[in-house]
Amino acid sequence: MIRFDNVSKHFKTLNHKKVILDRASFEFPSGYSFGLLGVNGAGKSTTMRMIAGTILPNSGRIKRDVRVSWPLGFAGGFHPNMSGRDNLNFVARAYGEDPKRVSDFVEEFAELGDYIYAPVRTYSSGMAARLAFGLSMAIEFECYLVDEITAVGDARFQERCRLAFENRRKSADIIMISHFMDTIKSYCDRAMVLVDGKMMVFDHVEPAIEAYYRLNR
Repeated sequence: MIRFDNVSKHFKTLNHKKVILDRASFEFPSGYSFGLLGVNGAGKSTTMRMIAGTILPNSGRIKRDVRVSWPLGFAGGFHPNMSGRDNLNFVARAYGEDPKRVSDFVEEFAELGDYIYAPVRTYSSGMAARLAFGLSMAIEFECYLVDEITAVGDARFQERCRLAFENRRKSADIIMISHFMDTIKSYCDRAMVLVDGKMMVFDHVEPAIEAYYRLNR
């Protein structure tokens, strides 16, 4: 279960205040996979980062009683001056995992060769994404966060990613952001629509998609 209790989140600029959530309360019960929908700029990615714990709300509480991943494939958390392997070891220890097991898995999965010993700042965006996706698959979570599934690498590697993710889905829930409604239908049981600081909760995907389309007219 992931629960938002009276959560508010906003960003201020010089002449504007962007409201993401306004005293919103809702929950993601375990046993279901959710699509998170909304027009561009509604605050979906910000909400997902709050679920992950990488940013905090301005007020209210977010409670989690499941092990939640970072957004799948997110490479922004790596230290650029540390090697890929040192980053893997650091994250493994932070999550109470065996560093050698995690490093061995990701080195084999991401296929970075000797670059695993090079600073992450020397990686291309594709290499960093492969390192991040491999790390996401090396550590088991009860809920995976997916902020748009993006193609990484060639067709063979993409198929490898798909199979690995499908294997993880067998024992985990998903909270997914996507602008492709067929993807939402394929992966999600329920959905929410973020609009004007409020979260509309739907027990089924189809009415949520209909609401999303109405907002995009």
